[in-house]
Amino acid sequence: MRGFLFALVRAARSRSRAELQTVQRRRPSDLAQRFSHSAAAPERPSFGIAFDIDGVILRGRSPIGGAPRAIRRLYSEDGTLKIPFLFLTNGGGVPEHRRALELSQLLGVNISPTQVVHGHSPYRELVDRFENDLIVAVGKGEPAVVMSEYGFRKVLSIDEYASYFKDIDPLAPFKTWKVEQETNNYMSAKVHPSYDVYSERVKGVFVVSDPVDWGRDLQVLCDILSTGGLPGSGKGDQPPLYFAADDLEYQAAFPSERLGMGAFRIALESIFNQINDHPLKYTSYGKPNPFVFKNAATILEKLVMSMYPNSQTSKEVKDCQFSTIYMVGDNPEVDINGASKAGHPWSSVLTRTGVFRGNDNDPQFPADTVVDTVEDAINYILEKECIR
Repeated sequence: MRGFLFALVRAARSRSRAELQTVQRRRPSDLAQRFSHSAAAPERPSFGIAFDIDGVILRGRSPIGGAPRAIRRLYSEDGTLKIPFLFLTNGGGVPEHRRALELSQLLGVNISPTQVVHGHSPYRELVDRFENDLIVAVGKGEPAVVMSEYGFRKVLSIDEYASYFKDIDPLAPFKTWKVEQETNNYMSAKVHPSYDVYSERVKGVFVVSDPVDWGRDLQVLCDILSTGGLPGSGKGDQPPLYFAADDLEYQAAFPSERLGMGAFRIALESIFNQINDHPLKYTSYGKPNPFVFKNAATILEKLVMSMYPNSQTSKEVKDCQFSTIYMVGDNPEVDINGASKAGHPWSSVLTRTGVFRGNDNDPQFPADTVVDTVEDAINYILEKECIR
């Protein structure tokens, strides 16, 4: 019996040594495999996406084209951003952080303010030039708030500025709707101007968003621009004039397109040129300006680096951050034309939910791809990039 137990122990020890040797032979490769899996940073996407909003994501305030479901595909299951994207719109009138909150609520995902690029976002670059100068901000929403948050210190909305000049708008007594609007406006409570508007000249005019009262705004802007920045005085040098965008038309909630900032610019330019002996000078931002697309690419690069700080760049993208940036838009003249002007790495995807409704491609500004909805656009992009 004792001999049997001794043999059993020897066999067990022999089997244990054999198993240990097997484990030791396998361990280096196993550890290497585990290390490479855990320590190697994930390979970040080699592409990014820029979406227009009106006519692509929303119509008015209502999501269209399966936008909420489609956008969620760009996020991981835990809600973190998986594919770098941003909203590149010529719209605006509110600060980017407020638009990001609105989009988050409508789409059911977390949108960061850095993912929202308005037509007026590039105005930030002009702060150093006009920081301490009196400027007038024009448009719907809160144009003065937008400019103040950018860092401009002496900003008046055209509503407030015009209110200090009696009879500057001869039709004001007939605008009964304006009385109610001013009642709800905190600026109407001011008795005295924030700045000495009667002697200090306006040094810059910024059209931030679509103007509301075209008749008054055309009159007041002609006064400012024709007199060197001081309505009611003699002729003077025109102050700088900036437009956040130049869209002639855009898709809103109404079935057919609505006149945009570009239409207002045409009206102002036509009138100004008729009453002055020199043409109107202005600078327009927004799509299709190539600068806007270059700026968007830079923002996407910063976004993807924050998403994948320890990531490896794919072999295909060594010299530039992205192999492709997809512009998904509904307006051939603005979105598609802009992507084409910007060149590599931009690729255009045209939807049929907004300005464009054609069966085939747009003849004047053809897109690289035409789809029905933004959901179709995302499906196409992810399939092309082999992303499930």
